[in-house]
Amino acid sequence: MAEHEPTPEQLAAIAAENEDSEAVNYKPPAQKTLQEIQELDKDDESLRKYKEALLGSAAVAIDPKAPNVQVTRLTLVCESAPAPLTLDLQGDLESFKKQSFVLKEGVEYRIKISFKVNKEIVSGLKYVQQTFRKGVKLDKSDYMVGSYGPRPNEYEFLTPLEEAPKGLLARGTYNIKSKFTDDDKHDHLSWEWNLNIKKDWKD
Repeated sequence: MAEHEPTPEQLAAIAAENEDSEAVNYKPPAQKTLQEIQELDKDDESLRKYKEALLGSAAVAIDPKAPNVQVTRLTLVCESAPAPLTLDLQGDLESFKKQSFVLKEGVEYRIKISFKVNKEIVSGLKYVQQTFRKGVKLDKSDYMVGSYGPRPNEYEFLTPLEEAPKGLLARGTYNIKSKFTDDDKHDHLSWEWNLNIKKDWKD
């Protein structure tokens, strides 16, 4: 049976429903290096211990050519998926445009972003995701990830639980544009990927 494709009018109606008109009135603090932060209030024992707990006591040895923020993986976390759905974001990002994650309609899932902070504290990390279908922008989601200091181990961020769309009109391929950014509008990584909503995992 042929899939029922939504009309441009139906796609425009979905996009209008998802339009977020709220403006965030937030001004980021002035950027300071890790060394400047460690030098501040160094005679205050309680503050020194607090900063040590947050930042760690040992310096992180890192390749000087490495970026401050490295986004390593995107994982679709879905308990009912037959296999892990993971994108390695340290490889060929262009190849993701030619393949699709298959997601069963109506299942609950989260997006997990794995990343590293290598050199300096980064404030106000954000994961921004725009969803398109047939060239029409249906949705834009901004997720506040937070502020992080350098450490050897990866950090992980999980989006809130979401439900995949369902029904004949919802099935099909969605193009997703993802970006990992921060308060200073640094584009740490941008990539595109595709999600194919199907009636079943192996439909």
